[in-house]
Amino acid sequence: MFLRPHFLPQRTLLAAAVAAGITGLPAAAQTTPAAPAPQTATPGAVTTIVVTGNPLGRDATTSPVSVLAGDGLTLRRAGTLGETLDGLPGVASTWFGPNASRPVIRGLDGDRIRMLDNGGSTLDASSLSFDHAVAIDPLAVERIEVLRGPAALLYGGNATGGVVNTIDNRIPRAAIAGVGGRAELRLGGAASTRAAAALVEGGGDGFAWHADAFARRSDDLRVPTYTPVADGEALPPTDRVRNSAARAQGGAVGGSWIGRDGHLGMSLETLRNDYGVTAEPDVTIRMERERVALAGTQRGIGWVEQLDAQASHTRYQHQEVEGDGAVGTTFGSRGTALRVQARHAALATPLGPLQGVVGLQGERQRFSALGEEAFVPGTRTRSSALFVVEELQLGRVQLSAGLRGERVQVDSDGDAADAAEPKFGAAVQRRFQPASGSLGAVFDAGGGWQLSTSVGHTERAPADYELYANGLHLATAAFEVGDPTLGVERSNNVELGARWKQADTSLQLSLFRTRFSRYIALEASGNSVDVEGDPVPEYVFRGVAARLQGLEIDGRWRVAGAPLQLALTGGLDVVRGDNLDSGEPLPRIAPLRVRAGVDMGAGHWRGGLGLRHAAAQDRVPATDTATASHTLADLWFSWQQRLPVGEALLYARIDNIGNTLASNASSIRTLRDLAPLPGRAVSAGLRLAF
Repeated sequence: MFLRPHFLPQRTLLAAAVAAGITGLPAAAQTTPAAPAPQTATPGAVTTIVVTGNPLGRDATTSPVSVLAGDGLTLRRAGTLGETLDGLPGVASTWFGPNASRPVIRGLDGDRIRMLDNGGSTLDASSLSFDHAVAIDPLAVERIEVLRGPAALLYGGNATGGVVNTIDNRIPRAAIAGVGGRAELRLGGAASTRAAAALVEGGGDGFAWHADAFARRSDDLRVPTYTPVADGEALPPTDRVRNSAARAQGGAVGGSWIGRDGHLGMSLETLRNDYGVTAEPDVTIRMERERVALAGTQRGIGWVEQLDAQASHTRYQHQEVEGDGAVGTTFGSRGTALRVQARHAALATPLGPLQGVVGLQGERQRFSALGEEAFVPGTRTRSSALFVVEELQLGRVQLSAGLRGERVQVDSDGDAADAAEPKFGAAVQRRFQPASGSLGAVFDAGGGWQLSTSVGHTERAPADYELYANGLHLATAAFEVGDPTLGVERSNNVELGARWKQADTSLQLSLFRTRFSRYIALEASGNSVDVEGDPVPEYVFRGVAARLQGLEIDGRWRVAGAPLQLALTGGLDVVRGDNLDSGEPLPRIAPLRVRAGVDMGAGHWRGGLGLRHAAAQDRVPATDTATASHTLADLWFSWQQRLPVGEALLYARIDNIGNTLASNASSIRTLRDLAPLPGRAVSAGLRLAF
């Protein structure tokens, strides 16, 4: 049953997403809330915690949320999270080739986008460098939720730009009757990908278990013929992106004790990902991640309606291996994360019912970088936070307010006592106390309309590399220098939104503006640093005034119903970023983008055609170059059939039908010259459920 696409309304934090699907054009997503968690679920179904919407589990939220699951996720799934989500309203990707692509939300990336694994921190090194992949493979993900706009109250200043939460059922949250599962095979694409994934679940007598495994292999990315440029020199024309092949595999086991009023479970997971670094033709990254997670929920504890707790320990390492097999640099990270939040029962007030969430969050991470190309020292980061979010219902108006206070400590180990070439200096310790707050309102205007507004203040402690970097960063081709005297990054934001929905027709509009009094930017100093006889441009981290503002529109119009279902989909997003100190645009901002498509279906068949247009991006700083406009066309279809013991889904795609040469304006310049977007590609897959 979990293959059949359908939509469920979001009601509680503990929400079932049994077979949630996206029926529109695969390039689009719908914001669909999820239903109350049932006490039993079909084997193979996914029960998820919706963490990126309203923390109190209500339909209304002042922040726009996109959800990918079911068929919608299957048809969009790519080798990285960034590529999978690129094209959703307000979401772009860093695009460091097909193997390391992190989401960019409303022009913000890196340490301003909070990456979550089932609501917990991923604790990897993907925000440190563009060539570091997020340590989550989309093959293992059942559902992805994207919150656009600040979510600092729940997840800290690292969520200034938004949140991406990947969800699986490795810790089952609802009882499972019998045994079931799913298997999927996918082939083709611009990188000639061969991938397979399978899971099996079961349970009984109050216990539920889960096991999954996946593997993926791809070749060098195929693109329209172009002339790559490396180190300022043109290389011979080619139709392949050099050193972009990859191989990944992983899996997990988990189990939960399920009771009438909650659950308690644990999972063990592993991931291996070996991939080429496009910027360096003979370097391969060997990445390993191991994670153990605990999670539980208890409902009905006196005045506490629901208590949620989760903890995880992550061991991450990746080695940059030279062509001769020698390990050049090793990055390692070990960390623990703990989160506890309680939702209290509604309190009667003279104005209306008041309900809220109070929570505690703590993280510890030990990071190390060993080797000649290490441009940051070993660091230790500790953070703890207390947050509260309350909502007051005043008739058709829902008011919300929240506060979050944090303590963050970032220590540098400095140079080792026996360092041959000291470059990080003595050990340094910095402490910060970021604070964030917000006010919001949602008005039910009737006739399917819902209007919302929010204002907020967000603070983010500087990341370790922003404070202590001092070395050549090959991914950016720059000598990066941190500033250990940096203060917290501060921003104020305002957003206006409108949503309308009638049956299968919907429209959503968002206007936003974020003003940074201190935005930690990486800027050219105008100096050069001599590295082994070659001059390398110096870039320094410094606080500047900045502003980002933009517009997002997303809609779906059902033209006809049975027997031929026909719907039109479309959207537009644009963001403008400015460095107010220098008067220049902020770097790597996606241009105006327009999406349009048609979605058709009859009986067991579904199909669609989509167009993706990106305008030219000529608002770039002096250190960058403009990106030309492009229009890409995609075609897809699927066939779904019930089987005696389950269901089958056969699907196929043709991407970039015109084989158009295109570049990603959100990627760094060095990679834009080496890795254009994929060329024409045909892919197909088969998914079986039982």
